[in-house]
Amino acid sequence: MRLFETAVAVTALFWAGSDAQTTVPQLPRPRSCSGVSNFRFQYTAASGWSAMKLAGGLKQVRTIVWDPRGNMLVAQATRGISVHTFGADGCVNSTAMLITGNQLNHGLALTPDGTTLYASGETAAYSWSYDAGTRTVSNQKTVVRGMSSGIHFTRTLAVVPKQPNLLLLQVGSNQNLDTAAAQPSTGRAIIKVFDTAKAPANGFNYNTDGEVFAYGLRNTIGFVPDPAGVFWGVENSADDVARTENGQRRDIHQNNPAEELNRLGDPTTVRNAWFGYPTCFAVWDPSGFSGSSGLKTGSNFVMSPSSSYNDASCAANKAIPPRLSFMAHSAPIWNTFDGDARNMYVALHGSWDRQPPTGFKVVQVPFQKLADGSYDPVAPADSQAGYTDIFAAPNPASCTANGLTQSNCMRLTAAAWDPAGRGLFVGSDNSAEGEIYILTPPA
Repeated sequence: MRLFETAVAVTALFWAGSDAQTTVPQLPRPRSCSGVSNFRFQYTAASGWSAMKLAGGLKQVRTIVWDPRGNMLVAQATRGISVHTFGADGCVNSTAMLITGNQLNHGLALTPDGTTLYASGETAAYSWSYDAGTRTVSNQKTVVRGMSSGIHFTRTLAVVPKQPNLLLLQVGSNQNLDTAAAQPSTGRAIIKVFDTAKAPANGFNYNTDGEVFAYGLRNTIGFVPDPAGVFWGVENSADDVARTENGQRRDIHQNNPAEELNRLGDPTTVRNAWFGYPTCFAVWDPSGFSGSSGLKTGSNFVMSPSSSYNDASCAANKAIPPRLSFMAHSAPIWNTFDGDARNMYVALHGSWDRQPPTGFKVVQVPFQKLADGSYDPVAPADSQAGYTDIFAAPNPASCTANGLTQSNCMRLTAAAWDPAGRGLFVGSDNSAEGEIYILTPPA
């Protein structure tokens, strides 16, 4: 039984090529695009940055990827996958639904050669053969099945560039504090690796097949490789957290735990990396803890330290702390590098569990290439200033977050650097209107 309908756009292509990173011709940043409405919500941009709305009238834009000819594929939650081509002016000149299926809600990935497309719903991930020249799909398969349901229902996908037969697939926790997820066998709060060249006819079973890349990750919605092949993930940490010390319970949820930028590692070599959840969490604001704790921003802590298990136990048990932290409840939802990996950009979706609210913006994280060829953020791990705002709601503290997509502000998603050189593409999945914007950096 087919779960999805497929369609194809018939407009002529503007360009040809085989590698979206190297052969897609440059396009101008359009000054305006005919038929595109104004921004649905107000915004501010950092000095030197400019923003324009490229597309609207979409449904819950979640993920953007580029095919080898520079066409833009967009995951629209509960609608399917759309494909968009561009004219010489840099504007969208055709739009069509590539795959229609209300099961699809977030994950989207292409192999580097652009011939295999992956997409995900809550309980299964699928593949198709993809033709960038005709913008068509065929040969639908179920690649992975049996993923758990829960409060986190999106499933992020990524193809490993060094070994494109390897597929990374993420599942979050099934509740705020999912104690059972301490065991990787639950298949929750985890990223697993599947060798698609060995997929059985009916697909892998998520819990029992594949290998564990990383676990102890409450909900790592976005993860992306740097040029060295190391993946970096952005983590949504827990809500409503309290700290009990010496029998005294203190509500610390306003500013703790931090959201995280984690160096997940190279999935061709790393297995079973543990990032602490549901036991260890990262500090954002140390003032919420007792003066004798010695904790700093980025330090791991436990909610109820005791003589048998305390903050130091996190390191003793090899819980990997975040490489950098974001303000609590910012809800990072996607990340991407620019063309030379001098910066990472993170879309902060915004969250409900803080007063005043925070998030509702895109931030820039400066990176550096080290002498050994690896990449690393410029800021130290205990910094609260390791990123800067480049695009945001004018007053995030006034933004509402009624449910996952309802708000009086943009709900930012889908960060993707444009291979045609126009800048950073970001989406909004606000239920009032799905939108896509181009953010252009200073010259």
